[in-house]
Amino acid sequence: MANYIHVPDGAPVVPKLNVTVDEHDYRPGALELIQQIRPDWKPAEVKMKTFTDGITNKLIGCYEGSVLQDVVLVRIYGNKTELFVDRENEVKSFLVLQAHRCAPRLYCTFNNGLCYEFLEGMTLETEHIRSPSIFRLIARQLAKYHAIHAHNGWVPQSDLWLKMGRFFSLVPAHFEDPVKNQRLSREVPTLPHLQEELLWLQQNLSQLASPVVLCHNDLLCKNIIYNPAGGNVKFIDYEYAGYNYQAYDIGNHFNEFAGLNEVDYSLYPGRGLQQQWLRAYLEAYKDYKEQSTQVSDREVEVLYVQVNRFALASHFFWALWALIQAQYSTIDFDFLGYAVLRFNQYFKMKPEVTALNLPE
Repeated sequence: MANYIHVPDGAPVVPKLNVTVDEHDYRPGALELIQQIRPDWKPAEVKMKTFTDGITNKLIGCYEGSVLQDVVLVRIYGNKTELFVDRENEVKSFLVLQAHRCAPRLYCTFNNGLCYEFLEGMTLETEHIRSPSIFRLIARQLAKYHAIHAHNGWVPQSDLWLKMGRFFSLVPAHFEDPVKNQRLSREVPTLPHLQEELLWLQQNLSQLASPVVLCHNDLLCKNIIYNPAGGNVKFIDYEYAGYNYQAYDIGNHFNEFAGLNEVDYSLYPGRGLQQQWLRAYLEAYKDYKEQSTQVSDREVEVLYVQVNRFALASHFFWALWALIQAQYSTIDFDFLGYAVLRFNQYFKMKPEVTALNLPE
């Protein structure tokens, strides 16, 4: 059994540059990187654009000229994110996905980040991912990830419970800010209560027989790049990629239908939309696995139950993550409020989805 990523033989060696980029004064460090990656660019003519969609890291686009062409993206890791993100695993995931033409080119890593190729296209909004023409592309691309086979026929093992346990150990028991601390004690379940829930999740979801596959694990709208000209989608940001339950990856994506900044869980896809999505996904998954693409109603129903149960684990995972971010992140975002939202939705969904039964 393996829960680590194996980089394919012949994958390009990624240079590690001894450069640290200051997130508040990033130009000098970014230019140092650009001189290595694009030595023909004139430093004085390099322009930089900050992308503000992320809430974990800072992303800078570097380019020459008046248009965004041949953009080098410089991603600066967020404060203390190494506590809960395996950076070595992220680079391995990048290289595996690149080998299967699922990822942009990774140019280099540096002390507190990495540089990679800019993908042409638009990042999606919540209304886009509901559109049948786009959600079919997303389902197919996710199926492509999930069909990437483990090295030498290994049987992959999920690291979900390991990660959740690590997150749990990092969750702050209190905050120094008294207002924040009051919110924590008033609005967030106690640590013993959360520990009980985590144990319940592991016991219940592990029995659902969801296949373990190579997952993206963070498929929110802004991590999906749609290229209308090419008629395709690509996924970006592989910080959380790794072997996990197939149903978790899909359930996590369905939770993201609610959005991030203005979260609205009434946008969570209903049964009809989910069934269309899951059928498109299963057809593509079987196609990539070189199996018959006939999909039965029973197969769709089994995946529907698995996905909606695993959506609970996704809420729990990101709620724990948000509590840790509330302690360490320097990004201006209400992480504590986000944790409360995710826990509330978890407890709201729990009776509904545990009532779902796998078909006979």
